[in-house]
Amino acid sequence: MRLGRSAACTTNRVAFGQRRAPRRCYNIVVATCREDVLHRSLSTNAEVSVLVMDGTKLVAEAQQRHKLAPTATAALGRTLLGALLMGSFRKEDEQVQITFQGNGDAGSILAIADTRGNVKGKIANPAADPPLRPDGKLNVGAAVGKGVLAVVRSHPLEPQPYTGMVPIVSGEVAEDLANYLVDSEQTNSALGLGVSLDRDCNVKSAGGWLVQILPFCSEETLTQLEQNLTSMPTITTMLNEGMSVQDITERILDGLGVLPEGQAITPKYGPCEEEALKKRMIRAVAALGKQEVADIIKQEGKLEVTCDLCQQTYQFSQQEVDDYIDGKVQEAVEQHTTTVQA
Repeated sequence: MRLGRSAACTTNRVAFGQRRAPRRCYNIVVATCREDVLHRSLSTNAEVSVLVMDGTKLVAEAQQRHKLAPTATAALGRTLLGALLMGSFRKEDEQVQITFQGNGDAGSILAIADTRGNVKGKIANPAADPPLRPDGKLNVGAAVGKGVLAVVRSHPLEPQPYTGMVPIVSGEVAEDLANYLVDSEQTNSALGLGVSLDRDCNVKSAGGWLVQILPFCSEETLTQLEQNLTSMPTITTMLNEGMSVQDITERILDGLGVLPEGQAITPKYGPCEEEALKKRMIRAVAALGKQEVADIIKQEGKLEVTCDLCQQTYQFSQQEVDDYIDGKVQEAVEQHTTTVQA
């Protein structure tokens, strides 16, 4: 692994020990009592930045919210973790959006993360679960397929978002994101992501790390870092063995030292803000018009809208929709009257 270009490690490419092939079941139970954390550290010589995350609970929540099959869990989980690592500890209010538009069973995969550790996402086909690879691992590459990876960085104070697009290299997520970092953002880095499931298809562990080489990094530091990363177990192996994010950071920076002043945030899955979400939903419903809403309620007995990202469902009555439309009409009339008088 040469850090002159971005490198990636995934649980599918670096395996330690044997794991049974997961059973195809969807009885989801969150089995971990470990708290999620995303920790940032610097090497003692300030030449290397390291982000390490335990995101087991948030990936388990995503699995539960979206009712994901095993391979879909790994695919969306890795994308969520990657978005968090790429979006955290940047400019305040910056947001990163990652989209895998592949031709595999999973269809489009989307994750949106902000600098505060919030992330949410969706997968077009939650039931995506292609046959296992010959080595018995989940075939995330087949689920994602070939296509395009798009990354959008946006900030409310920036006139336009930055968008970068690269071909999907392997579909294993980590390798593709690492390839994006070097090709589109010219970032010298290494990235590892992993999601492991137990025999009942529940999320056993999920996490990731992002190593970034800072300017003026010495050749000696690069050599030591490469040795550490190539000899290191996968992120899920280390989490399953009980290692903390601090332990993993020390493993990555072995021989280089870790500055004591680190930063930590608590990553979490969503959720969408209820008030803002309901406003967006009722705007979409009102666009149908009073009559079509009435027809839907008459046929279905209710009108429900579900958010693709958080899977939260709300019901709207005919009266709520009518009041919203009438209110918008009255608001438009008042604005027109004010303009004419002016």
